[in-house]
Amino acid sequence: MLDLLPDLCDEHGDKVEILAPLFTDYGAAHTFWGQVVTVRCKEDNSRVREMVATPGTGKVLVVDGEGSLRRALMGDQLVKLAIENGWAGVVINGAIRDAAAIGEMGLGVKALAVCPMKTEKHGLGEVDVPVTFAGVTIEPGDYLYADINGILIAREPLSHHSF
Repeated sequence: MLDLLPDLCDEHGDKVEILAPLFTDYGAAHTFWGQVVTVRCKEDNSRVREMVATPGTGKVLVVDGEGSLRRALMGDQLVKLAIENGWAGVVINGAIRDAAAIGEMGLGVKALAVCPMKTEKHGLGEVDVPVTFAGVTIEPGDYLYADINGILIAREPLSHHSF
């Protein structure tokens, strides 16, 4: 396993912002990175489903569920879809479900918690908007890097000997 974030902080400390350590690793891929696509939605994962159904090659989906833990914004079926479409990972400011299955799936998934309740689907939510949580504003097109040490955001891609 790679300790990517400490190295990136050492090499690029002036170019990165670190999210508050609120997130738990749920996916089998603990190290992931890519360009950010954002979704803002609360207790409705319609836009999340739409996004993971699109080609995500090398991208990270950042979902701002406004910290709600009352509904799961992603489960094993959406993780399967994300893997099929080449997404590198997902960070959810909210909850997931099907944690045992997701733990065996090859996608980086970080979320605040688990909740067994699925969301309502009313087509609500916004895509490609700035989102702010865990002390950082994340813009569409930023770059996210994640490992077991945490999550960091950079405005431009970072170079590292491991890439």
